[in-house]
Amino acid sequence: MELTQKQGWEKIYSLAVAKSFLIWSFTLAVCLLVVGFPLIVIMATFGALLAIALHSVLPVSAVLLVASSLIGANALVIVGSAAILAFKGVHPQEVTWLRWLNGKASPLQTAVYATCPLTCDTAK
Repeated sequence: MELTQKQGWEKIYSLAVAKSFLIWSFTLAVCLLVVGFPLIVIMATFGALLAIALHSVLPVSAVLLVASSLIGANALVIVGSAAILAFKGVHPQEVTWLRWLNGKASPLQTAVYATCPLTCDTAK
């Protein structure tokens, strides 16, 4: 009886870790694309210069080698970071700066329109 209960908890825990891993990998990929745009520009510049430098040694596959290395390094960083966060037990719902992921965005201020003193009910 104890063995079947233990296996049930392990299955639930592994599903929770897998779900957390997938959410973290999606979130980190989106954050890299949106917030890390200057980093992507720097990596593209570095990659172009490296491809030009490697063109004398590998004339056919220098661009392919550099592009696949940069994309692979980015994917490895995202997957590795997501795995570390998932196995440490950090859930995306617990992170304060991820309110947009949970759909619980809190507006900083409400909009006030020019006609509001005439049309808005301020007696609320």
